[in-house]
Amino acid sequence: MLLFPIVVLAIYGVLFAITPDRALEALRSSSTILITISIPLVVVLLVMLAMNLFVKPAQIARFLGRDMGIRGFILSAAAGIVSMGPIYAWYPLLKKLKDEGVGNGPIAIFLYNRAVKPFLLPVMIAYFGWAYVAILTLLTVLASIAMGYCMHVFIKRPETPPISN
Repeated sequence: MLLFPIVVLAIYGVLFAITPDRALEALRSSSTILITISIPLVVVLLVMLAMNLFVKPAQIARFLGRDMGIRGFILSAAAGIVSMGPIYAWYPLLKKLKDEGVGNGPIAIFLYNRAVKPFLLPVMIAYFGWAYVAILTLLTVLASIAMGYCMHVFIKRPETPPISN
């Protein structure tokens, strides 16, 4: 965990020894970026903390059944946005939810919204501005809901065949 900061400090040390003016310029630039992203980063971390404290996986699964409405689609999008870790780690849970009756739509929406990462939003805002990031995020979420609806409509879950004696 400390390896990255130590390596960065070592690089700055070497740069200060070789070209102090350019190293100071790089340090000022890094400080400016840090200050620019610190407020949005703190807001995002607080929202993520609140979500992790108050929203449990069992609560989410309850709303994602076959006959869910727009509320379930929105919940799937939110779950995809706040989910963390590697995507392949989510596959077994998604498979289990699908086996328990969660439709194809919510799973597609969840996977699509993994592209929206709250902890990266401050960096995007620093580089591209609030308007661009807000519009991109909104369009990504809306596109995910459209894609989830298409998956819900076009990939029907097979009906359970009647048991014959």
